[in-house]
Amino acid sequence: MIQRLHRSDLGNSLRTLMENDPAFRPVAYFSMEVGLKESIPTYSGGLGVLAGDILKSAADLGVPMAGVTLLYRKGYFVQEFNNDDWQQQKPVVWDPTKELTLLPNRIKITIEGREIQVGVWVYEIIGSTGYPLPVYFLDTDFEPNDPADRQLCWYLYGGDNRYRLCQEFILGVGGLRMLRALGYMNIDTFHLNEGHAGFLTLELMREQGYYDPERIREQVVFTTHTPVPAGHDYFEFGLIDKVFPPDALDTIRRMMPNMPGVSMTELGLRYSRYINGVAKKHAEVSNDMFKMETVDWITNGVHPTTWVSSGMRKLYNKHIPGWEQDPGRLVQALTIPKSEIWAAHQASKLRLLARIVETNGVQLDPDVLTLGFARRAATYKRADLLFADIERFKKVAGGKKVQFVFAGKAHPHDDGGKTLLQKIRRKAKEFENEIPIVFIDNYNMEIASLLTQGVDVWLNTPMRPREASGTSGMKCAMNGIMNFSILDGWWIEGWIEDVTGWSIGPEPTETKADAHYDESLDAVDLYDKLENKIIPTYYKNHDKWVDMMRHTIALDASFFNTHRVVKEYAAKAYSIDFRGM
Repeated sequence: MIQRLHRSDLGNSLRTLMENDPAFRPVAYFSMEVGLKESIPTYSGGLGVLAGDILKSAADLGVPMAGVTLLYRKGYFVQEFNNDDWQQQKPVVWDPTKELTLLPNRIKITIEGREIQVGVWVYEIIGSTGYPLPVYFLDTDFEPNDPADRQLCWYLYGGDNRYRLCQEFILGVGGLRMLRALGYMNIDTFHLNEGHAGFLTLELMREQGYYDPERIREQVVFTTHTPVPAGHDYFEFGLIDKVFPPDALDTIRRMMPNMPGVSMTELGLRYSRYINGVAKKHAEVSNDMFKMETVDWITNGVHPTTWVSSGMRKLYNKHIPGWEQDPGRLVQALTIPKSEIWAAHQASKLRLLARIVETNGVQLDPDVLTLGFARRAATYKRADLLFADIERFKKVAGGKKVQFVFAGKAHPHDDGGKTLLQKIRRKAKEFENEIPIVFIDNYNMEIASLLTQGVDVWLNTPMRPREASGTSGMKCAMNGIMNFSILDGWWIEGWIEDVTGWSIGPEPTETKADAHYDESLDAVDLYDKLENKIIPTYYKNHDKWVDMMRHTIALDASFFNTHRVVKEYAAKAYSIDFRGM
C-alpha cells in the first residue's frame, strides 16, 4: 500500500534516509588514530585527538561524512616508571564490545602472499542536533587469519617498519574496500589525515581499472601535520616487494617512478587535489620543505564541548546562549562578570589539585600560580627548557611562588624522550622543598581535560619552527587559560602580548624545519617574562589577570575550534555548501 506523505513527513523521511544511507555521505575521513574518548584508547596524542574533535564537530554540524581508522586491541600503552624514573610500557586492557558494535561485513586483502580477512567495528557519534556520524575501526583479529596476522591491528605505532607497512596497507586499501562493502559507493572526497592512509590512492587506481593519476587527484585531499622530514613514514621497495601482492606492487612502482621507495607524504602530495598544513606558519615551512607553492593552511582547533569545563560551560550557556552550535559567539565573553569566570576557574583548579593528591600524594596550593606542560615527550618539544639555567630558575620560581604540573608519554623506542621524562621526575624530587613540581603518569584524554581546565598558565616550549600547530593550548583557551609559548604553530596566530598570553623568545623568521637559532634566547626570555610579567600580574593585578582570561576566550576560543575548522574544510576541500545545513 502506497501512503501519501505530507511535506513535513517527506522532509523527515528524506533526512532519515540521508542520515543512514551511505550513498548520502560523500566524504570519508581516514586517520591512523582517532581519539573519541578515554575508554576507546585508539590514539596516542594530538593527531588522534584532533581527528576525533573534527569528527565530533562534523556530527554537530551535520556534515555528511564517515571516519575510518584501525582498532588497536592493545592501545598505545599504559605508562609506568621504574625506581630509576625510566618509562616502562604495558599493553592497554580494554574490551571493544563495551564501546563499539561489531558489524558482519568482512573484506579480504593479500599481505605477504596470505589472504587476510578484515572485519570492522563501528562507533556512532551523535551530534548536538541528533545527526549520527559513523566511525569505522578495522580489525584483523578474527578466525581464520594466521595468529601473526591477527595481531596486525593490536598496537598503535608498535612493532617494526614491516608491521607499520602492513597496518598502513590495511588502513588505505582495506579501508576503502570496507567502505564499498558497507555501501559507500558515491564518495567524492577521501580526506587523508596525514600520510598513513596514502595507499588508499593505490586502491582507487585498482578500482578504476586503468592508469589515470588525474582522476585519483580529483578524489583526494591531504592534510600534513609534520614539519620535520624525519617524521614522515618511508618504506623501501625491498620491503614493499615482500609485503604487497604483485598487482599492487606493479601499480605503486608506476605511481612512484624512479624512486627507491615510497614516502607516504609524497604519495599524498602527488595524488591530492587539495593539500593543507595545520597553521599558517606550518604551510610556509611545508612549502619550503616540499619545494611547493600549493600547500594551503587550515589552522587546527578543538571540539568546544569536549574540552570546556562544566563550570565554564554553565557560564557560556547563561551569558552566550547558542555558543555550542556557533562557538564564534564566544567573542561575547568580554561581557561575562569577572567574578564568575574566576569562580569557575578555581573550581576546575581544585578538581585538578584533588586528582594530584589522589595520584601523587602531593598537596598543591590553590592560591599559588600553577603552570602546566603536557605533550608527547620528544626532544624538540624541550620539556626541560625550564631547567636550562638552574640558578635563574630557582631565583624566579623559588619560595613556592610557582608550582608546575607535567605530563606526557615518550614513544617506546624514543630514548631521548624517556631521558627528558627522567630528568623532569628527578628535578621534582630535587626541588621538592622550594619549587613544587609534579609529574602525572599515563597522560590521556581525562588527564588532559583536568590539566587544560585547571592550570593557570599553559607552557609550550618547542624548538621552532617544528610545532606544526599544537592543540593543547587551544583547549586551555576554551577555559580562559592563557598561553605562555614559543611563537610557533597556532600561537603565532592566537598571540597578543599581555592580552591572550605571552610569547617566549624572539619573533620567528625561519621557514626551514631544521633551522638553527640561539636557543638560549628562549630560556632567558622565559625567565624574564615569568619573573617580570606573569608572576607580578597573578599576585598583584588580579583584575588584569581575569580580564586577560576573558580576552583569551573572546579572541582565541571563538576561533580555534573544530566547528570553524570543519567549515573551512567543507568550503576549501570538500566543496560542501553550509547554507543548506
